Amino acid sequence: MTELQPLLDDLRAEGESLDALVADLPDERWATPTPAEDWTIAHQIGHLLWTDRAALTAVEDPEAFVAGLGAITDPDGFVDDGARAQARRPPAELLADWRAARRALADALAAVPAGTKIVWYGPPMSAASMATARLMETWAHGGDVADALGVTRPPTHRLRHIAHLGVRTRDFAFAVHGRTPPAEPFRVRLTAPDGQEWTWGPDAATQTVTGSALDFCRLVTQRIHRADTDLVATGPDAEAWLGLAQAFAGPPGGGRAPEGATA
Repeated sequence: MTELQPLLDDLRAEGESLDALVADLPDERWATPTPAEDWTIAHQIGHLLWTDRAALTAVEDPEAFVAGLGAITDPDGFVDDGARAQARRPPAELLADWRAARRALADALAAVPAGTKIVWYGPPMSAASMATARLMETWAHGGDVADALGVTRPPTHRLRHIAHLGVRTRDFAFAVHGRTPPAEPFRVRLTAPDGQEWTWGPDAATQTVTGSALDFCRLVTQRIHRADTDLVATGPDAEAWLGLAQAFAGPPGGGRAPEGATA
């Protein structure tokens, strides 16, 4: 509990940060397009609501969650279908339900016994891993909402959770693209929002990634094109990773086009 609680506090804070962006929006602004193709602000919040509810079911009723997996008829589209269904609802109802779901999920995760693995669409995960994944998604989709509204969000210490997830999913990113993960570990050195340095991997690693934590987090959540980051890779495998990194489960994401690119 001691180690999990600060993470849950950050999860709650990330939700509140996004909530503040949409709380006072008039209904018509919920239809504002976001950088995600065909997704409005309502789709972004609807997706978070749908996924938070799924996670809550996985925690509180794993048998029901597993039964739901068997009912999926479109493995590639069921998540988008959930977002579309929620986006059609009145914004006030959507917002109220998202608030209730995300708070209930944080409370449920706090009560998960140590060592328990939570079933999910990918491999089962610990309560801490689930909280980190939900924080990552909330931040990433919140960035899409901020972009749609023309708002710049200052980066916070909460990026460390997302950066850590991005590092840990290195091998998954290679595998999901049908590539063999590199055998050797990388050294990742990122500059935090407050100027401190966050590091992963051995000092003696010959392949490295350096740059800002913000750009790294945007890259592993596929909210920026590799060419538009300040990240520097040393070594061919490290460079390859930055071209396919993803911290989220599921098939390879489409990513974002380079700045200035036309459709």
